[in-house]
Amino acid sequence: MPQKELPRAQELAERAFANFERFLHIEAVSGIVLLVAALAALVWANSPAAESYEHLWHTPLTLGIGSVIYAKSLHFWINDGLMTIFFLVVGMEIRREIHEGALASLRQAALPMAAAIGGVAVPALIYLGFGHAPQEQQGWAVPTATDIAFAVGVLALLGKSIPSNVRVFLLALAIIDDIIAVLIIALFYSGGLDYSGFAVAAVGLLLVMGLQKIGVGSAWAYILPGAITWLGMLMTGAHPTLAGVVLGLMTPVTAMPMRERPLDAVSRFTSELLGNAKAPEKDASDLMDPLKRLRSAQRELVPPVVRIQGLLHPWVAFGIMPLFALANAGVSLSGADLSAETSRWVMMAVAAALIAGKPLGIVSVSWLMVRLGWCALPAEVNWRGIMLIGLLAGIGFTMSIFIANLAFVDPAALGAAKLGVLSASVIAAALGLTWGVIAMRNRSSTGEVRSTS
Repeated sequence: MPQKELPRAQELAERAFANFERFLHIEAVSGIVLLVAALAALVWANSPAAESYEHLWHTPLTLGIGSVIYAKSLHFWINDGLMTIFFLVVGMEIRREIHEGALASLRQAALPMAAAIGGVAVPALIYLGFGHAPQEQQGWAVPTATDIAFAVGVLALLGKSIPSNVRVFLLALAIIDDIIAVLIIALFYSGGLDYSGFAVAAVGLLLVMGLQKIGVGSAWAYILPGAITWLGMLMTGAHPTLAGVVLGLMTPVTAMPMRERPLDAVSRFTSELLGNAKAPEKDASDLMDPLKRLRSAQRELVPPVVRIQGLLHPWVAFGIMPLFALANAGVSLSGADLSAETSRWVMMAVAAALIAGKPLGIVSVSWLMVRLGWCALPAEVNWRGIMLIGLLAGIGFTMSIFIANLAFVDPAALGAAKLGVLSASVIAAALGLTWGVIAMRNRSSTGEVRSTS
């Protein structure tokens, strides 16, 4: 049956939206958007309009129903509210990798797990080795994190010359890095805990499990239980974004049980819908029930952890993370006061730990594990690839800035830490790109695929 011609304007709009959707799925694009947001924040915070930058993020935003009112700054709602959705996606990514990915077995996860631990421990030791006063030593965890979006985005810029297993190793390492970062936040950067808040969080989690048990597959039904869990975590004094990780880990990796296979149900409901639509005396209301059941069956074709992550990813990559960068990367160069010895040492320690500590920790621990025979390099991953992963892991950005906000109370130290993160991330990205071009050129010329020595 020939397709009907569409109006010219509608056809052009369809093409534009299709191209835009393909553009959004290019991994490097989200990293570029994040970089643009960070640069915009830096320019804004150091421009004549710098006062408006500070004023904007301290603008109070009030939520309430009746007499119950909760007022916090816009900065709080971004860092503690919207970033919960970011951590929800992180939790889902971890859940998927544990189920069927690079963390599905101990054998698969052993090397990236060991490398990630090395990539956390060595930067922390380098930072502490700079010998700050106790209040500055609180920032030891700032250089331990890796920004997945930026690191994978920079890797994507190197093109198809990079073996796919290098990307998988980097993803696995960054995910394990995120798990460690979440544990660090929970253990070291949560204030005195109010245990009554755990009861509230438990109510939210029990509601989630109850909805899953009775087969509720719609993501909208879980917003209220998720909000209760977030509120409970906030009440405990722990960072409320941890609620996102917990909920992400609880997201089912298999479709909700149905009386028949989802694909069979889609086929049957489609036939029923077509039959009703072609009836001689059809009533539009007769289409509602089969259409509703068809949508439910279509939803269960994809497991919730895949479906919800795919739904949230564009909002996180192109909305929440750039907004977080815009709200947090605006470091006033005059406000950082690098003439002060404390600020200067904090910036240098963070930068050195990310640029040198990450590759040193990742490569050395990986080499040790392989040398001892406890692990083996994945297929098509050689030591040049491990070095590339180590360099790109020095891109801390989102997570590092997030931890810096928790670690430092002094504005000067916080500004210096952010400057250290930003400068180190740029240098690490440049080093990674340069190394990637040189290493892959040598690889193609020598025909080397794998080396374990």
